[in-house]
Amino acid sequence: MAASLPLLHYREQPIFTSRAHVFQIDPATKKNWVPAGKQALAVSYFYDGTRNSYRIISVDGTKVIINSTVTPNMTFTKTSQKFGQWADSRANTVFGLGFSSEQQLTKFAEKFQEVKEAAKLARDRSQEKTETSSNHSRESSHETPSSPQASSVNGTDDEKATRPPPIESLLKNENDRIKLVSTQGPAAAKKWEQELQTLGENNARLSIALQESTNNVEHWKKQLLLCKEEGEKLRQKMMELEAQCADFNLEKERNTRLTRTVKQLETDIHEKELELERLREEAQVIPQLLAECEALRERLQAAENSNKELENKANSLKTNVEESRQKQSDLKKELTAFLEVLDGKIDELHGFRQGLAKLGMDN
Repeated sequence: MAASLPLLHYREQPIFTSRAHVFQIDPATKKNWVPAGKQALAVSYFYDGTRNSYRIISVDGTKVIINSTVTPNMTFTKTSQKFGQWADSRANTVFGLGFSSEQQLTKFAEKFQEVKEAAKLARDRSQEKTETSSNHSRESSHETPSSPQASSVNGTDDEKATRPPPIESLLKNENDRIKLVSTQGPAAAKKWEQELQTLGENNARLSIALQESTNNVEHWKKQLLLCKEEGEKLRQKMMELEAQCADFNLEKERNTRLTRTVKQLETDIHEKELELERLREEAQVIPQLLAECEALRERLQAAENSNKELENKANSLKTNVEESRQKQSDLKKELTAFLEVLDGKIDELHGFRQGLAKLGMDN
């Protein structure tokens, strides 16, 4: 399993990208799937025009999850409506992709088949080109081995259409020269050719790795800045919630005092059934107010925008308390007036009684 930056050739270009959850087969059991990341990753097809090859690459930060070269022998298999897999003998593993929809899986499978056919066509052309070069080497074995133009003249129209840049042409001419010399030392020529190709690939890979390392450093700097901003937002939100909790405690104390006041009023005017009924109706409103306060507390914890609604309801509750106090004051005044009128009526009856008694005594 790769654990370093993807070694991309400088001419490799992405031709298709999709997002999926990446899995790899468990190397111990060869049965269970092991997730390669906690979230969906970008999975891309890359095409190398100079080598006419295709690779599937997926990166999680600085870790390479998939680095698989597509060969004609590979097969992409759909195991469910949203899951597919393929085996990579070079990496000695099996890769699995879980997509969010069946449509994405279908597109990825179609692209895999297209890339596979293109890789097969490239292999066939490479074999034809090798056979042509071998025939040409045998024909020119009695000549000086310094005519790379001959192979290009004898090439097909497709080879002419995909002729590489000048630097690649020099490497190709050098390879042809080594193949011509291979009649004297085939093993040594093959070794030189492999070493030359390996050196070229390593040089390109190191350049790409250095460039991607620089890009990843900038990426992590941005991520660190975003984390700091998110932490500051969470700190501010926590302070707001603490302030809201303090307001709720004050409101709860006010409700407690209001309940005590109502009970005291019920004790003072128990002899008046009509007024007692009115006070009972007012007392029934208090549990509703308490329930509203509890609902406001839950809304406070659920979202920051409910702060304004809590303040509005708190103001309404204050108004109700003032109205209740005003009603209680008015009730006391009415009771006082009633008692004064009653005392006046009693005094009148007493005077009337004394007048009747005096009148009886006179008679």
